Amino acid sequence: MTTVRLPLFPLNSVLFPGLVLPLNVFEERYRAMMRALLKTPEDEPRRFAVVAIRDGHEVAPSAPGLPDATAVTDTGPAAGFGAAPVRAFHGVGCVADAATVRERADGTFEVLATGTTRVRLLSVDASGPYLTAELEELPDESGDEAGALAEGVLRSFRQYQKRLAGARERSLATGAELPDEPNVVSYLVAAAMVLDTPTKQRLLQAPDTASRLRDELRLLRAETAIIRNLPSLPSPELTRAPTSLN
Repeated sequence: MTTVRLPLFPLNSVLFPGLVLPLNVFEERYRAMMRALLKTPEDEPRRFAVVAIRDGHEVAPSAPGLPDATAVTDTGPAAGFGAAPVRAFHGVGCVADAATVRERADGTFEVLATGTTRVRLLSVDASGPYLTAELEELPDESGDEAGALAEGVLRSFRQYQKRLAGARERSLATGAELPDEPNVVSYLVAAAMVLDTPTKQRLLQAPDTASRLRDELRLLRAETAIIRNLPSLPSPELTRAPTSLN
């Protein structure tokens, strides 16, 4: 079992390997994390782990509010995640490699990272200026019939795209090249579909690529059928997770 300890960045969304993650970092705990990452030698990756929040707040409350206007505002690296932060997060996340970490004049950061490797969350440490976690790297096993499943998923995904674009009354560029490597297909489709966070989390933690593709095939067929029978779909963005302020 290969384990690693990395800074932890909880979000209200799921990051998949190979997908790009832009971040606007303004909370002090995450500013401290980025300042530490900037000290990483240039020939080493600037890595941190992203986990989806199960129960908690992505941005810590900055002032007292309802129901108790006199309550003391929670601060610190685990603010918004309760006394046992590990319970506030989903158990499988993704390592992110920050290609760009740019500090602005006001001390906030603009970050552009890419998901790399799935990891299992073993423990969370809140003793420092930001959360860190002990993580177990998860292998990407192919599973049975991954290649054939990927072909079926790509066909269904193209139909899904067409239906979704039609429901939005928008044109869809059909010339875009899609990958054919099963593992890449599975993560691309999982990220691109309009799904809630628990469903995306289920896809992330699938035991192998074939299992993920089978689940996606069922989801694509079901979602395409729903869209086909709706007279219109004016605001599909409303089903997405809210945009991260970080």
